[in-house]
Amino acid sequence: MQSQPTAGAGRVLLPCALLAMLIAVLIPPTAATATPDTTGQEVTFTGGGGLTLHGTVISPATPHSDSPGIVLVGGSGPGPRQEYRREAEAFAAMGMTVLTYDKRTDGYSKTHRDLGLLADDALGAVELLRTLPGVRPDRVGLWGFSEGGWVTPLAASRSADVAFLITLGAPGYTPLRTQTWYLANRLRHQGVDAALATTISGPAARLIDGSGFFPAADFDPLPALHTLRIPVLAIWGRHDVQSPPAESSAVLRDALTADPSVTIRFVDGSHNGRTTTDGFDRTGASYEPPIPRGDFAPGYLDTMSTWLQQVSNGTPPASSAAEPPAQDGDSHDPGHSWWSAPGTQAIALGLLVVVFIGYLAISFANKGIRTARSARRGPRWLAATGLLATLATVLYVFSIFATSAQALGPIVFERPLPWLGLQLLALVTTALLLVTTLTTVRPRTPLTGTHRAALTVLTCTGFVWLGWTLSWGLLFR
Repeated sequence: MQSQPTAGAGRVLLPCALLAMLIAVLIPPTAATATPDTTGQEVTFTGGGGLTLHGTVISPATPHSDSPGIVLVGGSGPGPRQEYRREAEAFAAMGMTVLTYDKRTDGYSKTHRDLGLLADDALGAVELLRTLPGVRPDRVGLWGFSEGGWVTPLAASRSADVAFLITLGAPGYTPLRTQTWYLANRLRHQGVDAALATTISGPAARLIDGSGFFPAADFDPLPALHTLRIPVLAIWGRHDVQSPPAESSAVLRDALTADPSVTIRFVDGSHNGRTTTDGFDRTGASYEPPIPRGDFAPGYLDTMSTWLQQVSNGTPPASSAAEPPAQDGDSHDPGHSWWSAPGTQAIALGLLVVVFIGYLAISFANKGIRTARSARRGPRWLAATGLLATLATVLYVFSIFATSAQALGPIVFERPLPWLGLQLLALVTTALLLVTTLTTVRPRTPLTGTHRAALTVLTCTGFVWLGWTLSWGLLFR
């Protein structure tokens, strides 16, 4: 028979349970960033502009007197340190002391991005790591993933304290060109034909660039890369769909020719070094967000471990480059034609909006135009559909950039339904432009001077719209 707890025992157990719950809440989550083979320590350091940043130092459980150190610099987005916990533990298992930190929120957002400021943050982390007991100060390096592939070379070019550099999925081109290549891959993956991707990577990209909607769009990674004289290991996934692996590796290889130790490798994985079937999914273990799901790609950790062992021993390998994988489509420079220049497009869009709205207003306000049958048919509809087609096209393309092509809508005839609707609207507007042109040149009834002038301006503007529409691929693509 089981004995029943006494009232006295209950009075003792209740405070103990409450105390245990209080301790669980108050203790900082350092244990969540460590395994039985590692230890975690919360730290703060000063980043760019004097901002205080928070991080965690992960060390091997068995202390080392002179272990190398590495700072992890993540990709785009909010980038909490927990996102790279598995990488930190993997490096600690290699005998390294690792610092991973929360990305700044002050001065970093979807509409504002200063890669130089992020580089200063990384250098602040390097400075802290070099001062910690047990860390060999002349063996502290950087690991940069994706956006970190722009940030870490820039940081290393600014300081002699960075001893080595590892990049994963580092882009070789500007953020804008890299993003349009990724969007083209997403469109292709969702069954969209190449026409919309051509618009996205051409005139739309230049308009986005000129609008300031895409921060740091034209950052050039080459100047920083040209200055590096430290051991570099650059890794890409063979199924990378976010940063063109073949092209980016060629850019880094050519830019680092003066560096005596550059190792370029490819693993059978995705952009973030996880296992995948096509670059878009992740296979293997699932973890609680924000930790990415999927197992590390075969050979990824071994490649870094072997390379780091050589670098830590003071014998970095001679430069070598593996054969790049076949890449799904080339990236495209947005171009430099005067017609697609942001300034030209801004003037054209301003003209279209002003004239279309202006004609609609005049056609209702002016009695002579309002009572004319010619104003109630083609010309008025031309102004309305032209205005709608122009604004809706720009807004839709901006939404593709803003959502990374994740809100396209249903795909019909290899086109997103909104885009197909815009193309049909463009055809209707083109037909209305022809009708308005005939009305202007050969009116069926006499026109007043004001009416003829308004139709002339509307018709000329309509042909400007037609040129803009053709360049954006709404017709004949």
